[in-house]
Amino acid sequence: MPYYRMPDGEQLSVREFGQGQPVLVLSGLGMQSWQWLPFLYPQAKNNKFIIPDWRGFGRSQHCSIPELDAISSHWRDIESLIEQFQLDQFSVIAYSMGATTAMHGMHYSNLNKKLTRYLHIDQTPKISVDETWQYGLFSQQQPKFKQLLAEISQLLAEKPHAVQLSDLDIASRQHLLELWFGFLQLQASNKVAPLVVKMVLKQPKLQSLVLPMQRLDYLAWYVNNYLHHQEDYRDAIAQLACPSTFFIGEQSRLYPAAGQKIIANSVKNSKQIIFEKSGHTPLISEPIKFGREIAQFLKQGNLIK
Repeated sequence: MPYYRMPDGEQLSVREFGQGQPVLVLSGLGMQSWQWLPFLYPQAKNNKFIIPDWRGFGRSQHCSIPELDAISSHWRDIESLIEQFQLDQFSVIAYSMGATTAMHGMHYSNLNKKLTRYLHIDQTPKISVDETWQYGLFSQQQPKFKQLLAEISQLLAEKPHAVQLSDLDIASRQHLLELWFGFLQLQASNKVAPLVVKMVLKQPKLQSLVLPMQRLDYLAWYVNNYLHHQEDYRDAIAQLACPSTFFIGEQSRLYPAAGQKIIANSVKNSKQIIFEKSGHTPLISEPIKFGREIAQFLKQGNLIK
């Protein structure tokens, strides 16, 4: 996996494989590029996949954190990659936070004009909930979610020298994990069993595994991004001219399916693939269907020359 120098001088790791039509793949929060392999490698004969590891993950985990917020930083990195790969017309597969990054590029740059095809996987164009949009992150439960984020942000701000979970004192470590379990319980279709929570809290070797990343400074960066993100990309994504596909988890607790369908319907040349048994992670809940629909999306994209 090669590294590419970003505008701030940091080296971003990018997985590249396949041949043919370029496909830029933008992962969700917590993912690493290798997790796409089961779904994309079978399509490598006709597609050139470009999958960056976001800052803080995979082989990009040692990148420094810029002064920009996470989404603005991610888009700056992607814009740099587009320039370095000399991409003009290409497809994008964008999942969750990756889709937010893509919409940021549609809103603030000219990504729309470069897309030959777009796949949008389980994400809202507006994180915050207000009188104009009830389908943001966690919908009506967003106040509870933001309270959890605010407490996590404050805890980490009070421990600026803690880099790893093990650097925290026992009381702070347990408090952080309890707050994070609160977030997991909001997200899960089934509540996390109290017995499991207690077991993990008592096993230091297991504790770090429940967090999406090992570095606490990165955790704070991402937490603050979702706590304060106020962008509205509804108009930007509605301007998509290329053929677009929306993968929607019917059971998604993070981003209500009703809101995702509204946005998909606002895009003229679009279709919806509903994952009836899935929440926010159809690649885990319905992997066979996910792989089949990814293949169909790529096949149709290769018919457009």
